[in-house]
Amino acid sequence: MEAAKHSPAQFQALLESKGLKYTYERKMIFDEVSHLKEHFDADSLYERFKGKGRRISRDTVYRTLPLLLESHVIQKSAGAGKREFFERIGRKGHHDHMICIKCGKIIEFQCEEIEKLQEKKAQEFGFKLTFHDHRLFGTCKDCQHG
Repeated sequence: MEAAKHSPAQFQALLESKGLKYTYERKMIFDEVSHLKEHFDADSLYERFKGKGRRISRDTVYRTLPLLLESHVIQKSAGAGKREFFERIGRKGHHDHMICIKCGKIIEFQCEEIEKLQEKKAQEFGFKLTFHDHRLFGTCKDCQHG
């Protein structure tokens, strides 16, 4: 899947195609996520709004994240703990992650062959791929030798 440039108009179009409105709260979430540089989860995003004194419900944050995924504003990512983490799709575009199960190190990588193969597999099964979350778990070279 190619990295899509995101804009409020594209996000708005996705919402309209689903019969949803581009509410003030969704706009606030879109704007906040569009400027984030770090990985985040739903709770940390909610806490950012709360810390800024902005009134937005935790449920609205949770319900908006799948819409941002589908519109390619964010992608699933890696982080500490078992929660789902996300990151903004920016200049580096879509990428995947290798995560060390010993030290937690996250290595970001891009592999065109993997991207093409998953598209091919989706087509073989008549499956329309919207987004994917590709994480590889193992042990980094430092932990293997340490």
